[in-house]
Amino acid sequence: MKIKNIGYTALLFILVFTANAQKTTITEADKKYDKYEFIDAIQVYEKVAEKGYKDEKMFQRLGNAYYFNAELTKALKWYDQLFAMNADQELEYFYRYAQSLKSEGNYKKADEMLEKFSKKISTDKRGILFESNKDYLDDIKINSNRYDITDAGINSKMSDYGSTIFNDKIVFASARDTGGVSKKTFKWTNKSFTNLYTAALLPDGTLGKPERFQKNINSKFNESTPVFTKDGKTMYFTRNNYNDGKRRKDDKKITLLKLYKATFSNENWQDITELPFNSDQYSVAHPTLSTDEKILYFASDMPGTFGQSDLFKVSINSDGTFGKPENLGALINTEGRETFPFISDNNELYFASDGRPGLGGLDIFVSKINGDSGFAKVENIGEPINTKQDDFAFMISKDRNGFFSSNRENGNGLDDIYRFKEIKKLECKQLLAGTVSDSKTGELLSASKIVLLDEQFNTIAEVTSDSKGNYIFADVDCGKKYHIRVSKTDYETQERPININPVSGETSLPIQLEKRIKPITVGTDLAKTLEIPIIYFDLDKATIKKESAFELEKIIQVLKQYPNLKLEIRSHTDSRQTAKYNQVLSDNRAKSTMKWLIENGIVSNRLTGKGYGETQLVNQCSDGVKCTEEEHQLNRRSEFIITSM
Repeated sequence: MKIKNIGYTALLFILVFTANAQKTTITEADKKYDKYEFIDAIQVYEKVAEKGYKDEKMFQRLGNAYYFNAELTKALKWYDQLFAMNADQELEYFYRYAQSLKSEGNYKKADEMLEKFSKKISTDKRGILFESNKDYLDDIKINSNRYDITDAGINSKMSDYGSTIFNDKIVFASARDTGGVSKKTFKWTNKSFTNLYTAALLPDGTLGKPERFQKNINSKFNESTPVFTKDGKTMYFTRNNYNDGKRRKDDKKITLLKLYKATFSNENWQDITELPFNSDQYSVAHPTLSTDEKILYFASDMPGTFGQSDLFKVSINSDGTFGKPENLGALINTEGRETFPFISDNNELYFASDGRPGLGGLDIFVSKINGDSGFAKVENIGEPINTKQDDFAFMISKDRNGFFSSNRENGNGLDDIYRFKEIKKLECKQLLAGTVSDSKTGELLSASKIVLLDEQFNTIAEVTSDSKGNYIFADVDCGKKYHIRVSKTDYETQERPININPVSGETSLPIQLEKRIKPITVGTDLAKTLEIPIIYFDLDKATIKKESAFELEKIIQVLKQYPNLKLEIRSHTDSRQTAKYNQVLSDNRAKSTMKWLIENGIVSNRLTGKGYGETQLVNQCSDGVKCTEEEHQLNRRSEFIITSM
């Protein structure tokens, strides 16, 4: 019995000693993790995990450490164990787990995690975007296969990324080790800090041998993502918070990122200064310029950021000063990461994001800049640019060639630069189709004339319905508003607005026409018979407004139905202005209406026109009587009187 008790006590001592040792080791790893020394922390955590020690916080931090280093497949191993231990995690872990699942192509389970994520919080835009587009993989497939890509030929075994073009050279960031006695490393990754390098753009599209960029731009910390003005005299670039030999840190003792400006003079880049909206307490990075170089775009986690990093813009004043940074808003930014912006010559904003439905990690997205009105719909640019891993730092030239960076599988290093050629533009098109039928009998109406008009009532296309009443307009633009005008002999002309769906596919618009059964004879005013409320003219003008073209189409259909019918067009004005002025104006309006009908196929000898000025008002609004604009509008009218049939 004593021997058994001694053995049990010894075993208990060993277990307690081992547990205490593991806790001590975990504490050591926690310290490294809290200082963002993720790779060192991973090494310590994994030694403990290999011995069978299970701890929820350790699994969280192991997953995070890999996740924050863009090693999503390795993060997945530990998030799997975390959720197996306890599926009731904080909100952000559901999103990270989903992203990690995508890195191995497990979109089914990833979507299940996103479903749980969106149910836990209804206000997070990442969840809202997922819930509103659960068929995102189908949309991405539609946008795919538009690029030919190849390795840029300048990649090392380390990290190479963030390219731009300057003076027939590519300028990029690289962590390649160039030798030397002292090699500094970035504790976050335990890899070398990045410096700027250049490589010549050769005539065949390949790149020359990489060379270091100018020495006084490169420091002993990170430099990356430069952008140059068109005159070659100014560059903006990203660097750690280090200048003039001084390194600064935030309140957590971390050296963050800042934007710097340098000017080119006497064959050298000099006068390196940090931009005025930098701060020791947040990062500002990855600059790009608008096409007119009056706006600088960048990524930051400054106050006012929606997520982990947002895209901002700031005006560059004529005297070289800067305005106040503005967040690009909820149409672009999410609670995730939006970063690496680029503005193309076609005024497109390209950027990387992990906050939108994508293939995994950072995907590249694009949105057209609509002047002062903001941004068009954001689109995932698809494969092969985007993959299950991080894809970012996209730039495209006027000839639609460009470069991007990725840590995709089978690369040379940690991040690699790829070159591409766009072989097909990203254009969202819809098929607009429908059936024309009789509103009462349901009879399908063949030989109906269907006209497609834009928002300004300009004719875009015209088709005729087939034997089954069907019509089709192929390749209408997604997200736009159009008008459809349908006419047929013996039927009232109808016009309908239609908003096209914002994604590729088909929009349906069935049209029902009402048969024209109202009798007409000599003396009939077609404006009343056809319920034409008014032919609109601008005040004091004889110009027919475009929205009145639909009403005049009704007149044309009657004239075509009755080839012997003749009309007198009578134009009236309100009482404002002098009687003489109004008489001239009404004559001009009558002539303008006649001209429009003639231009649209009516023979001139079937039409006469006369202006009546203010002599036949339909209400009390004569000279000196105070009336509303609506009351005056009733007097500005046209009549279409049948004079013979």
